[in-house]
Amino acid sequence: MAYFESKRVAGRHFLQIPGPSTVPDRILRAIDNPTMDHRGPDFGLLGKQVLAKIQTIFKTAQPVVIFPASGTGAWEAALCNTLSPGDRVLMCETGWFAHLWQEMAGRLGIVTDLVKTDWRRGADVEQIAERLAADKAHAIKAVAVVHNETSTGATSRIAEVRRAIDDAKHPALLLVDTISGLASVDYRHDEWGVDVTVSGSQKGLMLPPGLSFNAVSQKALKASEGAKLPRSFWDWKPMIAANATGYFPYTPATNLLYGLDTACDMLLEEGLDNVFARHERHAEATRRAVRHWGMEVQCQDPRHYSPVLTCVRLPEGHSANALRATILERFNMSLGNGLGQLNDRAFRIGHLGDFGDLQLMGTLSGVEMGLRAAGVPHSPGGAQAALDYLSGNA
Repeated sequence: MAYFESKRVAGRHFLQIPGPSTVPDRILRAIDNPTMDHRGPDFGLLGKQVLAKIQTIFKTAQPVVIFPASGTGAWEAALCNTLSPGDRVLMCETGWFAHLWQEMAGRLGIVTDLVKTDWRRGADVEQIAERLAADKAHAIKAVAVVHNETSTGATSRIAEVRRAIDDAKHPALLLVDTISGLASVDYRHDEWGVDVTVSGSQKGLMLPPGLSFNAVSQKALKASEGAKLPRSFWDWKPMIAANATGYFPYTPATNLLYGLDTACDMLLEEGLDNVFARHERHAEATRRAVRHWGMEVQCQDPRHYSPVLTCVRLPEGHSANALRATILERFNMSLGNGLGQLNDRAFRIGHLGDFGDLQLMGTLSGVEMGLRAAGVPHSPGGAQAALDYLSGNA
């Protein structure tokens, strides 16, 4: 079967969208194992092993629930297990994915109070603090924040959001989406006092799409006892009960769990701090290339620069979608498109997952060749600026 309809191109395709990230061969080989009986004794051992390892990645001693779903499913699980119809949630619109999470909340019957930004930075902690301080009746039941906004390349400072909630002495739950941040950016579920962390398999965990996660605090579990939003498939209670013995209450994504087990091994073998440092290094090299080209990074606040991806704004009058099409056609590389208000105005370079210096240099060289081929004004030498940084000569 022909999976790709484009013409045959020599060499490996560069998948440089900000997720799904490229799946390493080691993980593909793990997924390729025969499917086992998900009620048999071997699966119980696998389940316990995987659940313990993923807790380490989230930096939590609390339960991590694994759903066979995309990150969107984990969004819904976070909301419907903790809230009731008519509850108010404070949400910060840092970009397209924060916007989509807010839309979902509205469809579920949740009332959302929106803290807007210009999509060029992370969550506005000062505004969050002001809204919470003004909520003397504690009508706000939760604060929901996207940790790493994939549409803009901005990373919110979750510890500061937690501090704002605590300083206001507010009982609101803290719900955080780190779908693209987990295993790429330092994230600390327990230490930062997050009540529900949402994530997915296809970004820093280096897996195909298909697994989603909720890391759940004891406060969130207590809230779930009184939450009135309908839930069945997304209910934490039967999942956590079954997980105690390594099993799931319904058929799990067995082969993806093989892959998750191997992905956790790879991350822990490298060391999480080393993984995070590698991502930071590649992000800085990419930003240096972008600046040399004479272009703007979408995120304007250096404190919020994302290690996961870089969103690049094209000069006025030039089509980011046309540039991406040229790069795909000429150089066999996929880049992320602009989302929402950034459609056709920006493109996104993913530098996450199982990704090294040579892959980054190939990516940036492909972008620079594409800029030239598409006739986009730029100063040549951006890839060289990144090479100088990576080789220690900057």
